[in-house]
Parts: sequence; structure tokens; C-alpha cells
Amino acid sequence: MVHFIGAGCGAPDLITLRGARLLGEADVIIYAGSLVNPALLDNKKASCTVYNSALMTLNEVIAVMEQAHKASQTVVRLHTGDPSLYGAIREQMDRLSALSIPFDVCPGVSALSGAAASLQAEYTLPAVSQSVIITRMAGRTPVPDQESIRSFAAHGATMVIFLSAGMTEALQQELLSGGYTSETPAAIVYKASWPDEKVLRCTVGTLHKTAAENSITNLALITVGGFLGKNYDVSKLYDAAFTTAFRKGRDA
Repeated sequence: MVHFIGAGCGAPDLITLRGARLLGEADVIIYAGSLVNPALLDNKKASCTVYNSALMTLNEVIAVMEQAHKASQTVVRLHTGDPSLYGAIREQMDRLSALSIPFDVCPGVSALSGAAASLQAEYTLPAVSQSVIITRMAGRTPVPDQESIRSFAAHGATMVIFLSAGMTEALQQELLSGGYTSETPAAIVYKASWPDEKVLRCTVGTLHKTAAENSITNLALITVGGFLGKNYDVSKLYDAAFTTAFRKGRDA
């Protein structure tokens, strides 16, 4: 069996209970060494063999999994955050399916959630934004034209931008060209939940300057939108006059 596990966004105690248990039971661990906190490996079995996938190709990763499967060993493929977001797991799962090697997926705490926690923010505020756009800038890997930062910015919704910390000058221009104002609140969260985390609040108009002044070029999530501001409507959910399936509304 191969277990794809989300390691969480950094702090070793943010892995799920299931993920931690499977990690401790693994005979083989293949982990994303450039992104995953190595402290997560502290609880592995003494007999466990560890591979750093940052130094491997897809074929090499699959070869290790296939060899372990033939030896009736359990494999953990440890990805950063939640593996369903920019985790490159589909290509691995398709290869395993072709080889008739069973696998499952254990979700993890994405940097999406880690950054919100570090910012002490809520992405979906009444009268501000009820949608979250998760995206990235086009780089060596392109994005579809209809999914450009500029086109998404036109919605004015909350935007969480992955894999773009090294392109903040172009990103800032795309956000402005798409419709955000230069005063729109923004924030850069570097290594959310790690000991060396940095939370940098700025605006769309000062995004690139803020990144440059703090030497941010990678390992950071960029958030944009009015959810970072001060104004919003209070939720109806706990409004005394609002009737729900569990209580009848009454005058405050």
C-alpha cells in the first residue's frame, strides 16, 4: 500500500492523527525534502528507509514504490500541505493504478489554512467576499489563458496565490490591471507555522516593495482582498433575529 499524506504547512504537530500514525508505521518514506519540515521524520521506525523526492524524478519515485510493493512494504509519500493542491499526485496515482499498486490519500492542513491562521483572518466575510480563488502566476508551468491572475482579479473576491513569491512585480501589475485598487489589502505569509514564519501586511500597490525589502522569493503565500480590512457585516448565523433549523429568531 502507498499512502499519500499531507504533511501540513510546516509545524510538525499540524499533521493529522491519521497521517502521523501512518508515518510511524511506514517501511519506506518518500518526502518532499525541499518543502516538508524534516522534524516530521523524527517518529519514523528505526528500520524505515527514507528518500528525498527533491532529488528524484517521477520515474525514480515510482520505481521505489514498485520495489517496496514487491517486498510487501508500506510506503508513505509525504507531501507538503494538502496533497490535492499543487501536489503533483495525480501523475503518481495514475502510474500506480497502471501497475495495480493500491494507494490512498490522507488530507493535510494546507498553507491556505495555515496562512489564514497566521493572519488571524477569515477568508469569507459577509458583504466582503464569499468566494476564495486559489491560483498561481504562470511561470515555467503555464496556466490556461482564462485562469490568468488578471481575469480572476476582475471578480474582486478573496485571492490566495501559491507559487508566485518570486514574481511579485509581475503579480502586482496583473492584480492592478485586473481590477484591484492599489489600496486593496494584501499580505505575504512566509513559511506559515514554521519557527521562522514571517507575516507581512501590505497593499496591492506595495506588494512587490514589501517582498523585495524582506527578501521574499519563495516559500510564501500571497493573499489579497477586503477580508484583510476592517469592514464587514456580522454573520446572520448567530443573529438573535435570524431563524435557523435549530432555533427560532427573536427580537434582540
